[in-house]
Amino acid sequence: MARIPAVKRRKLTPPPTDGEDSSPSTLEAVPQTNSFFKQAANWDLEQDYETKPRKGKKKEKESTRLPIKTSEGLVQQHLEVEDAEEAEVEGSDLEWSGVEGSEDEVEIEDKPAQQRMVNTRQQILEAKEELARIALMLNEDPEENSGAFKALAQIGQNKNTTIKKLVLATQLAVYKDVIPGYRIRPLSEQDMEVKVSKEVRRVRAYEQALVGSYQAYIRELAKLASSGQPDSSDGGPSLTSVATSCACALLTSVPHFNFRGELLKILVGKLSTRKVDENFTKCRETIETVFRNDEDGTPSLDAVALMTTMMKGKGYRVDESVVNTFLHLRLLSEFSWKASMNHVDKPKRGEEEMLAKKPKQAKVFRTKKERKLMKERKVIEKEMSVADASVSHDERDRMQAETLKLVFVTYFRILKMRMPNLMGAVLEGLARYAHLINQDFFGDVLEALKDLIGHAESGDDLEDSDESDETTRNLTREALLCIITAFALLEGQDAAKAQATLSLDLSFFVTHLYRTLHGLSLNPDIELSAKSLHLPDPNNPSASPLPTRNNKVNIQTTTVLLLRSLSSILVPQLAARAVPPLRIAAFTKQLLTSSLHMPEKSCTAILGLLGKVTKTHEKKIAALWSTEERRGDGTFDPLTGEVEGSNPFAATVWEGELLRKHFAPSVRDGVKTMEKNILGLR
Repeated sequence: MARIPAVKRRKLTPPPTDGEDSSPSTLEAVPQTNSFFKQAANWDLEQDYETKPRKGKKKEKESTRLPIKTSEGLVQQHLEVEDAEEAEVEGSDLEWSGVEGSEDEVEIEDKPAQQRMVNTRQQILEAKEELARIALMLNEDPEENSGAFKALAQIGQNKNTTIKKLVLATQLAVYKDVIPGYRIRPLSEQDMEVKVSKEVRRVRAYEQALVGSYQAYIRELAKLASSGQPDSSDGGPSLTSVATSCACALLTSVPHFNFRGELLKILVGKLSTRKVDENFTKCRETIETVFRNDEDGTPSLDAVALMTTMMKGKGYRVDESVVNTFLHLRLLSEFSWKASMNHVDKPKRGEEEMLAKKPKQAKVFRTKKERKLMKERKVIEKEMSVADASVSHDERDRMQAETLKLVFVTYFRILKMRMPNLMGAVLEGLARYAHLINQDFFGDVLEALKDLIGHAESGDDLEDSDESDETTRNLTREALLCIITAFALLEGQDAAKAQATLSLDLSFFVTHLYRTLHGLSLNPDIELSAKSLHLPDPNNPSASPLPTRNNKVNIQTTTVLLLRSLSSILVPQLAARAVPPLRIAAFTKQLLTSSLHMPEKSCTAILGLLGKVTKTHEKKIAALWSTEERRGDGTFDPLTGEVEGSNPFAATVWEGELLRKHFAPSVRDGVKTMEKNILGLR
């Protein structure tokens, strides 16, 4: 029989009495707690607190020396050697630095200034690094980093002027690199509803981000350019100059892109001021560059429209160089139609064009599907031509025609108002645009020129002119420019049409020039140009030197203007215009008399012109050199106001004998050439 293991007996805890806990932990902790309280009764807490180490000021070293009495009678404790040496060192440092007060005060004054300088340099350095990083991202992949445009703009909100300049320059470089060669049109609601591929959607999002950021950048440029901030204290350009330079660079590099009108407004706003400074010159040169490089005519039309509106609003009180910018338009050499202020004479289709038309081709049968495909293909080709910015000749002619009308409106209004400082520029411009003026506008311009010369002769303009004008009117130069312009307008017309349809009398201008020849020969400033520097008349202290330094286009001397006028009258380029012999003889006699009083260079130039006249019209004026026979009766009257009434053939050319003995060899050679032409020697 197997043995059964004995049952394991457990020790039972006696039942707890009232107020006692039966847990063994409690029973064991009771004697430990009693011993803790017994030991605590023996602790000396005050002594422990007193000996406990604590942080605080170091205990001053107690001096073991007796107090002493100073020479002033004060009793004080004697300093230790170490303390005295430290005090002497501190005092010497303060004396050497030249600062009065304690060391703490010096630190309070010096540390903030140095800290601000260090912080500013650190900010600029960090801004440069961040701008370089963002620009590199945009140049590598602008479509994937389109949000970086806003990051650049946020950095530009810094109050530091240097950082703002860096941001403007960085944005300029980035936009010049990433702007595409086409104009981005805004998306309509219909375009947004069309389902497109993921690639197209990504490109659209990038283009809209580019246009939005570019618009914000241009608005910032406009605000800074019109702020008129002074130059910065660091010697560099101001924010206004930097913003103006950025606008000029954008207009020159990307004139085809969006918001071209906003850029033009910035430049035209600078040109509206009469203060000619560096920003003014930069804007004017940029406008001239746009005019020269414009191929389709739209940027030029926008610029001219803004400039004409600005000048009209300013009452044409602008600088002369603003009007001279019209002379850089490409339509001067490319445009072939004639225009006025109101309309343009478009050439009619002639027989040659009708013959040059393509012959009709046999009609080819196409199915409905083929016709639909051809129609869709034409629409796509039209959109592609717009995207490629291809220039249409008809569209360019239309734009240039509108531009020409605006230019003529400006010129004619200035002529009517007779603005003193703009007359030279307007007359020079009309002479350049003479071949583009139609017959309707031709008569109005001539009447305005006659009115201008009439007022100049009577001196009414000088009495009515404002004394505050910066430029004093030179009536002699204005009259000569009017004569040049009048004959240039006639020569710019077609010869056949001018002879058949234009019944215009230019004798008024001829008579005026004949009257002023003697006065011009006695003018001491006849060889001085607008850029010549000369002193005023010492016998007339109240007189000031000719204030022609501000003239830009009209820089020719009075002698050159006189020669241009005489060449138009005596040696015309228009073959249909025959010069009467009486007019040639009267001017020849008057010029030889006037050349006796002119300086050497002017006299040589006049004799050179008479050499051409005698070569072309030798038979008409040969009688002036004949002393034995006379073709006219009566006497010669050089002081008469009429060319035909002077009776030139009643006189002889005796001035040649004096000019033959002139001190200048060039004058003597000119007289010999003229006489050889008259005698028929070759």
